Amino acid sequence: MNEQQKIGALEAMLFAHADPVEAARLADALRVEPEEVVRLLKKLQKKLDEEESGMAILYFDPNRWQMATRPYYGEMVKRILDTRRNAPLSPAALEVLSVIAYNQPVSRSFIEQVRGVDSSSIVAKLLEKGLIEEAGRLDLPGKPIAFQVTDSFLRVFGLGSLADLPPLHGEAGDSELSETTDSTPDTAEDGEQLEWK
Repeated sequence: MNEQQKIGALEAMLFAHADPVEAARLADALRVEPEEVVRLLKKLQKKLDEEESGMAILYFDPNRWQMATRPYYGEMVKRILDTRRNAPLSPAALEVLSVIAYNQPVSRSFIEQVRGVDSSSIVAKLLEKGLIEEAGRLDLPGKPIAFQVTDSFLRVFGLGSLADLPPLHGEAGDSELSETTDSTPDTAEDGEQLEWK
């Protein structure tokens, strides 16, 4: 691996790691000495500064490094992140959330079996929004990843816990259902899309 490839590897590792990481850990992953990593990081830092790149290499004492967006672009980055987080949930996303919330932990194949359509992109978007998370692997053939809802899901939907979810059809008597219907505010079941907050 030549020097340019090593710099590229450090850039990729810092980008993927996101948080500050010790030079020794980077050196271990790259299989070089920490001193060489520091030298290469300084070279990468200088290169990004000279190119006026949107990314910058930050140094934190003691000997930790991080890739971050350059402060100059902060306002634009904030706007795009806000746009992504405030995007309304589609009916399909609400459907996937319901399947997970009522049956968790569940695999993606279980979700797709219930819905009858591929749900991989919706699961990825819900992970990105922080409404669901990975919950280990299920004890099934192939050890599929299991998903469950997060505390953010509970906050967004105004729930104290999963026990506060409305009962499914057939889980409650007619009188209980009518009481729930009378006291529950309008939700996405009425056709409106819920906003991510």
